[in-house]
Amino acid sequence: MAARFLVVLLLLALPAAAQTRDTLSIGITQYPSTLHPNIDNMVAKSYVLGFVRRPVTAYDASWNLVCLLCESIPTLENGLAVRETTPDGKPGLRVTWRLREGLRWGDGTPITTADMAFAYEAGRDGATGIGPAEFYRSAYEFIAGDDRSFTLRFDRVTFEFASLGDFAPLPAHLERERWASEPRTYRTRTLYDTQPTNPGLWNGPYRVVQVQAGAAITLERNPQWDGPAPAFRRIVVRTVESTPALEAQLLAGQVDMIAGELGLPVEQAGALIRRTGTRFRAEYRPGLSYEHLDLNLDLPVFADRRVRQALLLGLDRAQIVARLFEGRQTVANTNVNPLDWPHDPDVRQYPYDPARAAALLTEAGWTPGPDGIRRDAAGQRLSFELLTTAGNRSREATQQVIQAQWRQLGVEARIRNEPPRVLFGETLSRRRFQGAALFAWVSAPESVPRSNLHSDEIPSAARNWSGQNYTGFRNAEMDALLEALPQELDREKRRVLWQRLQAIYAEELPSLPLWFRQDAHIWPVWLHGVRPTGHLNFSSLWAEEWRVR
Repeated sequence: MAARFLVVLLLLALPAAAQTRDTLSIGITQYPSTLHPNIDNMVAKSYVLGFVRRPVTAYDASWNLVCLLCESIPTLENGLAVRETTPDGKPGLRVTWRLREGLRWGDGTPITTADMAFAYEAGRDGATGIGPAEFYRSAYEFIAGDDRSFTLRFDRVTFEFASLGDFAPLPAHLERERWASEPRTYRTRTLYDTQPTNPGLWNGPYRVVQVQAGAAITLERNPQWDGPAPAFRRIVVRTVESTPALEAQLLAGQVDMIAGELGLPVEQAGALIRRTGTRFRAEYRPGLSYEHLDLNLDLPVFADRRVRQALLLGLDRAQIVARLFEGRQTVANTNVNPLDWPHDPDVRQYPYDPARAAALLTEAGWTPGPDGIRRDAAGQRLSFELLTTAGNRSREATQQVIQAQWRQLGVEARIRNEPPRVLFGETLSRRRFQGAALFAWVSAPESVPRSNLHSDEIPSAARNWSGQNYTGFRNAEMDALLEALPQELDREKRRVLWQRLQAIYAEELPSLPLWFRQDAHIWPVWLHGVRPTGHLNFSSLWAEEWRVR
């Protein structure tokens, strides 16, 4: 009787939220274009999938590469990575991974080497449209060991060999037959999109149990998960593409938290915290999020790099950061973040200089017309579309400022926005945008940007629209650097290559660098254990550590 009385007293002493809360509702601003882990790259997809699947390796919150499905990270020192000579006589690498014991898909089927072999086979077939293409080209042979061991043979020695990136297991018992029947149409027939509640698709602490397309994805505990039990029985990830509406839902209790990876801009989050006092907790985390303008370089208006340079010189980015973002963002000079060690502080910079911008446009043959908009010798107006993710108040405000500042140069930017799943799933991936697109790339630490800068990564119908070089950038020296960088194991020699990459980027400007973002994570005071990472492997990959206090 005394023991029972003590338990009752302890329960009464707990906060009400800790006693009763078994559901967590999370607000984000985008909805995934697909739930297939190996097709398309989108922050919304990566965030959601962090709860329901695990890759073999990932970078943690300390930016260290760690095993999630494997027993240990392969290194040259531990013998799991071995130098060898490829069949054509070049230096190569043989790397072996061993999966942890007891891994299972949500339907109870063991995760085995067969699932890795299927992912490899589908990725190697260019008709599938799985990226990154260079990984599957370089990994020229897959060798199955026992049910838990597999080896990849690479046609080069790289510093990235231990990170498998987007190469993740696929449930062969569910997806192989569907893929094999017609690889080219597999991306529209995958169970990840046609039957996403099939438990056998998921191997994380949660599994998908309900999908409301464009609105919400509901997750519940995965009974086959072999790791620490997650605190919440259910997680609902709600998509609210308007940031003011998302804030309103937080205040009304319709969502408990807003994910920093896809949430409120820092200035809106700061104002919210000032108004609500101690009701919520906020953490501002700088990271490897690169806000920029992708330019469609196949359009004649962007063919001359002097035009691209003038467009950047005509933007007062420091003022935009100060006025729109409370000074919390860092103005970018290239695509390499100052937080990442390869960053070159001496790379060419573009301070606000409208006079120089105007002179460059005139040199390039664009002179003011009767309506103030510049024209070339053929009478074509210097006019193009300016797109971003609809409903993102911060980006839409940025658009307005960019449009006004370019208008002063005689440049017309026509604003047209789209829902994120359309912009990323169709317009950018199929290169249908007719101008400049404002969005962010999120990368892992020291991530070689091959997928968005190498000419082989330009999406096309022949490649089933894989690749992320949406700009269509073609530069032979850049291609050579992107191929040489991963193969240089000496860090200081790599630094020289990184410096040259940044110099080319700053000169050619395939994209216009704006700033590196801080993310604003908004949590209820009772939620603990969320660890923002500041890079491509998001906090949801460690959701089993989240707790109510």
